[in-house]
Amino acid sequence: MKIYLSLGLTLSLATAGLHAVEQPQPQPQPQQQSPLNLNPPNPKSKDNRSNIVVILTDDQDVHLHSLDYMPLLKKHISDKGTSYKRHYCTTAICCPSRVTLWTGKNAHNTNVTDVFPPYGGYPKFVAQGFNENWLPVWLQKAGYSTFYTGKLFNAHTVSNYNNPFPSGWTSSDFLLDPHTYQYLNATFQRNTDAPVSHEGEYSTDVLAQKAYGLLSEGIHSKKPFFLTVAPIAPHSDVKPFPTIPGKDHEVHMTAPIPAARHAHLFPSARVPRTANFNPDTPSGASWIKNLAKLTPEVIAYNDAFYRARLQALQAVDELVEGIVQRLDEYGVLENTYVIYSADNGYHISQHRLNPGKECGFEEDINVPLIIRGPGISAGKEEVDLVTAHTDIAPTILKLAGAETGWEGLDGSPIPLGDEEIEDVRETRQEHVNVEFWGRSIPEGIYKFSLDDGKVVAYGLNNTYKALRVIGRGYNLYYAVWCTNEHELYDLTTDPNQLHNLYPSPSPSLKPSPSPSPPLNLPLTALIPRLDALLMVTKSCKGQTCIDPWSVIHPAGDVKTLGHALARKFDAFYESVRKRVGFTKCELGYIVESEGAQEAVVYREGGEYGGGEL
Repeated sequence: MKIYLSLGLTLSLATAGLHAVEQPQPQPQPQQQSPLNLNPPNPKSKDNRSNIVVILTDDQDVHLHSLDYMPLLKKHISDKGTSYKRHYCTTAICCPSRVTLWTGKNAHNTNVTDVFPPYGGYPKFVAQGFNENWLPVWLQKAGYSTFYTGKLFNAHTVSNYNNPFPSGWTSSDFLLDPHTYQYLNATFQRNTDAPVSHEGEYSTDVLAQKAYGLLSEGIHSKKPFFLTVAPIAPHSDVKPFPTIPGKDHEVHMTAPIPAARHAHLFPSARVPRTANFNPDTPSGASWIKNLAKLTPEVIAYNDAFYRARLQALQAVDELVEGIVQRLDEYGVLENTYVIYSADNGYHISQHRLNPGKECGFEEDINVPLIIRGPGISAGKEEVDLVTAHTDIAPTILKLAGAETGWEGLDGSPIPLGDEEIEDVRETRQEHVNVEFWGRSIPEGIYKFSLDDGKVVAYGLNNTYKALRVIGRGYNLYYAVWCTNEHELYDLTTDPNQLHNLYPSPSPSLKPSPSPSPPLNLPLTALIPRLDALLMVTKSCKGQTCIDPWSVIHPAGDVKTLGHALARKFDAFYESVRKRVGFTKCELGYIVESEGAQEAVVYREGGEYGGGEL
């Protein structure tokens, strides 16, 4: 991994495009960190189960190389642990993704599909019954002390923070809307106390002090502890974030604001100029394929926005070191798992897109996952097993030895040590369910510009169901949009997802050229199998999300797409008439608008039927 160190160079505001980015505001010096030599009185408990620390960033990318600008993360986590390069979120937006993380369920099973009510946010999480049935509750039942500081969910506000309080936390200090995303005006709320404003202080620095305090509480609890630290970086700065959906002008997202000590860094950094960076030819489907090319002015702004993200992550990098150093000083580092991840990824200028997320492209769904801890190999960067956010809760439950919480999980524990990884290499699932509902929001000062000259505040009809399938000889993305458009990308030959292989229904349009079809198979053989698999995963529950092929092939002889491509199944898949589709584009999960729900089932002798999901 290439690491970019702080050079201490001055970032000139005369650089092209910087006039469009808000200048970092002067900030007071952060509070002095607690000394490391705290010498707690015999913090070790009789329970020798491992502690678990999760550091969860907001909107952090993999494909724009943000990790390369975090040398302390590399030193303390990456070089001491294992990186999972094929880890995916299942819904590329904050609240639905975080609910999936902490419940182990896909968004179509939580029905928390947006950041606002009525389809999402903290009130929806509570209304769905999860406040009494999620990871911290399960961990407390397993004998763990549980702690959280930072962003929990969207629409968790200064008005509803106690209606009810989030359950399952021994101690907590949450960021609250509408000030969650204000780097210099955060509001935190500790335990059952009233919210406290930290206007003028830098959010990540305030968070760091709270994290160190909760860590001390965990040590002194004389129990194994679970601690989550959730900074807002590198999310956009928002003044303020609305707590209910409203008109376009109510969401004002600008570049993230770094701490003053970091605002001069990386003056020459710019968005990687990959093949999908502002391409000459439109790409994608639905509203994305109608985007106009970004202008030089917008590109300059996007580069400055990118630098601001990297600068904002430097305080997170320091936070990582502060946590690891304190774990070491307390004498518990070697018995602590540290998990570093993000709720979702991010794009800037790829496919002509303004800064943002919410798409199914690799930039948005492939997210960091780095784990260090007992039995985990140090510096192992090339673990290529497919993992997803639905797997995080089961992984933590397994580490904790928990008995409660396993029922109905849509994921399975992530293999951690070398032996575990090799044991499941041939049997672990190769797919990720990807889904989204609603609209896409451009972040920054510019809106979406369409090729017909219109400028719009939202990408409408951004509802889709999709699959990532990565196995021996194939690396595919397949999506069906609420407009009933389709996408099929072979990421082996087209890693930037520019050449949609799906046959166009219009005789005048042809799919983009590609060197060769996936697996050198005709698309007429491949697509029905992908569609049958998506028919299961788009509505799966529990074990059928982990092993969807068992629904289609209950005999158990098919576990992968490779198995399903056997010639003996050709007639079966050719006979399938029910395909994934939508009857309407909705802003939330409305089953009646999502077409057929019954999976096809293969039975020997040519008798085909429907299966339970």
